[in-house]
Amino acid sequence: MSKKVVSVWTSIPFWRKSAAWVTGFAAILLIWLTFDSMGQIKMGTDADLKNGITKRVPGPTVINYNIDYKMDTRRGHEVPVIGEKEKFFGRDDWSEQEAAELLHLGKLGSQAKNCMNCHTLLGNGAYYAPDLTKAWLDPAWGPNGAYLGMTNSTTKEEAMSKFLQNPSQFPTHQRMMPNLGITEKEAMGLVAFLKHMSSIDTNGFPRNFARMSTDGVTGAIHGK
Repeated sequence: MSKKVVSVWTSIPFWRKSAAWVTGFAAILLIWLTFDSMGQIKMGTDADLKNGITKRVPGPTVINYNIDYKMDTRRGHEVPVIGEKEKFFGRDDWSEQEAAELLHLGKLGSQAKNCMNCHTLLGNGAYYAPDLTKAWLDPAWGPNGAYLGMTNSTTKEEAMSKFLQNPSQFPTHQRMMPNLGITEKEAMGLVAFLKHMSSIDTNGFPRNFARMSTDGVTGAIHGK
């Protein structure tokens, strides 16, 4: 009597072993990805910036530098580009401790004022109001934008600070931002937080931001 041949595809032991191998490999891969991600998102230092070392998350003193957003043909999307020194609220020599404290104040402010209830920050939040991830880079705040004249300001950070303190004075969109009682110091922290966030390499998110059209009034904070 011939022995019955059992197909490997119907073999229970085969699938048990396969499941064990796949689970083990996936666990090892997940551990490796976790450690790699931790390294990728580790914040850089002031020394990195001074030495031209590019970090996915630059150090706090990046607020002392010009930040641009340019297409990287190799990667196929825009990336932040850290340029030369530029003044931020009249200074380009914010120390690492001072800058870190200012960013901490801004981060706490964004949480205390529940910014993510309306906006999106680094992919987290709501979509009632525009994405703030690259708000610092919005042309509407630049030399040719409308906000400098509207807020009677001479610099981008001054315009953003004034807007945050009294948004109802500058109604530019149907979904107008309400006055949240933001103080001048808190506004400075929030602007620093926004500038630092714009320097983070987010793999081109939000997509095509540098090529988004703006009418000088609508943009990353009150834009379409």
